[in-house]
Amino acid sequence: MPLSAALRITRLSASRYHGWCRDEAGCDLDDQPSCPRVVPTRLTPSEVETVREMVESDDHRHMSLRALALHAQRIGKVLASPSTWYRMIRTEGWRRPRIRLYPAKPKIGIRAKTLGELLHLDVTIIRLLDGTRAYLHGVIDNYSRRILAWRLEERLGSGGTCHILREAVVQLQDYPEQTIVIADSGSENVNGAVDDLLDGEELTRVLAQVEITFSNSMIEAFWRSLKHGWLYLHALDSLAGLRRLIEFYVRAHNEVTPHSAFEGQTPDEMFFGTGDEVTQNLSAVRRSAREERMRANRAARCGVYIREASSGALGLRATRPCWSIGIGGFAMTP
Repeated sequence: MPLSAALRITRLSASRYHGWCRDEAGCDLDDQPSCPRVVPTRLTPSEVETVREMVESDDHRHMSLRALALHAQRIGKVLASPSTWYRMIRTEGWRRPRIRLYPAKPKIGIRAKTLGELLHLDVTIIRLLDGTRAYLHGVIDNYSRRILAWRLEERLGSGGTCHILREAVVQLQDYPEQTIVIADSGSENVNGAVDDLLDGEELTRVLAQVEITFSNSMIEAFWRSLKHGWLYLHALDSLAGLRRLIEFYVRAHNEVTPHSAFEGQTPDEMFFGTGDEVTQNLSAVRRSAREERMRANRAARCGVYIREASSGALGLRATRPCWSIGIGGFAMTP
């Protein structure tokens, strides 16, 4: 009877049958994860060593891993697919000599010391299912990470920028007189209408990566979270539906979602100063939960030992044979 027919009758897959055969075969090669005779298509030890040398070599660190695998095929060293290289590097833990030296990667961007000191202004493009574009303007406070104002427009222009700046200024009336607005050099931000508004409201505009070395990454990070964390989970078929989705996410960002930079406080709590007790309460609750967890774990019994009192003393009796470790090795205790 053919093997395929026997496997079909016994309802066994070929992979399981051959896996059993490999387990039964065994191998005397301690340095091999599986027997080469059972898996003849695997790389030889010399090929594995060649892969390791090329991965850890300084001569090839400018190549991507896929390009390096194809380069090894071209020069005839290792004829293996890039997926095999990825798997071997992951299992063996090899590291490529690609430590960054210059320039130093920035860790912390520009930060404000008070509310309203720095505002980030930007616009992002959102495509609907029918191919039309929607332009979302937004302004975020650097200190509290609160979205002060946003507006969805069908066309790109200065109208949306002026509208959200006016809304932001209304919310910052009780805060520092000098407010710096960080924006890029797009036409929607640099024009006569915006210049007149900035002069009238006594706002100072600074162009990111032009007049200062910092980028406008804070508002751009919010755009990325908005799109990939919420908008792209829905079918964006209309401008009205898109506006409802943005309204929900902005409200959740400001009022509900705790920010990791504030140890549990929301942007609204930071902006209005109502979340001073949040971090203290969370710290106390975490300590209480840790103590309760320790008490519950210490009171748990695994069933191996049962405490019983006899002759006025507390003893231990094992419910099944258990092994004790001694200097000479292991011994079974009845």
